[in-house]
Amino acid sequence: MDLKEIIEKELKIDSKKIKYDEPMSKHTSFKIGGLAECLIKVDTIEELKKILMFVRQNNINLTIIGNGSNLLVLDSGIKGITIKINIKKQIIDVKEEFIEVKVGAGNSNIELAQKLLKEEITGFEEISGIPGTIGGAIRMNAGAYGKEMKDIVKDVTFMDYDGNITVLENEKLGFEYRNSMFSKNKYIILEATLKLQKGTYDEIKQKMDEYLKSRKEKQPLEFPSAGSTFKRGNDFITAKLIDECGLKGYKIGGAEISNKHAGFVINRGNATAKDVLDLTKYIKEKIYEKFQKTIELEIEVIGDN
Repeated sequence: MDLKEIIEKELKIDSKKIKYDEPMSKHTSFKIGGLAECLIKVDTIEELKKILMFVRQNNINLTIIGNGSNLLVLDSGIKGITIKINIKKQIIDVKEEFIEVKVGAGNSNIELAQKLLKEEITGFEEISGIPGTIGGAIRMNAGAYGKEMKDIVKDVTFMDYDGNITVLENEKLGFEYRNSMFSKNKYIILEATLKLQKGTYDEIKQKMDEYLKSRKEKQPLEFPSAGSTFKRGNDFITAKLIDECGLKGYKIGGAEISNKHAGFVINRGNATAKDVLDLTKYIKEKIYEKFQKTIELEIEVIGDN
């Protein structure tokens, strides 16, 4: 039996949540990627457990994604089952000295920011414009304007691939620059508790508007991308080195180094994953040639070679 037959026979999940040969260009902010053999949108922990058990029993390749805002999916696509985490929750608990917000891994950063604004809860404004989900932001310790997720996460609830659920406090989560224990291990983030404060609507709105204005002015938001392409170095800003190499506007196929911000590789239209990878390889070579610096991708590359 092929994968579709096995799934239809054995996996008791609502068929409306399952897509076969699904273009991953529809599920990434880069608008790039081959076909996922099977994509399942997961809304509950029970569904997730069921799929994990099914995958183990049938020895099927498993890939986990969120909103796809930091992903480059290879042109060859993804074999097996790809789970798109859509587990949502928003519970606000006002304490004496701070406010705890329980939020699902599938909640988008932008929709959470709007909820917090409405409730006059401050501390999330810097993260508010980062595309993607809470789960993805925690996984890579996303940050902007001097704040990272590690600064506001109290604890995280996650599941291993055997279906076991664990809750860990902040200091045990291995947060580093654009990294955490979740990017190094096979764990699936389910939800998190954020530690925030009471604020005022006007002050929160002003901050969010300032950060959004700054993003629009400095980043190529008008083109599909996966955000900042490379991590910064210990003693250098990668975008500055790319700029100093005169690479702004350089393109391979449909992939181009943004003229607005050298740290972004954008999809000018019909870019393939190969175009992006060829371009990032070229950038790495030029940076090393001129500055003897090794740079690393911030975006995650997934799929089958």
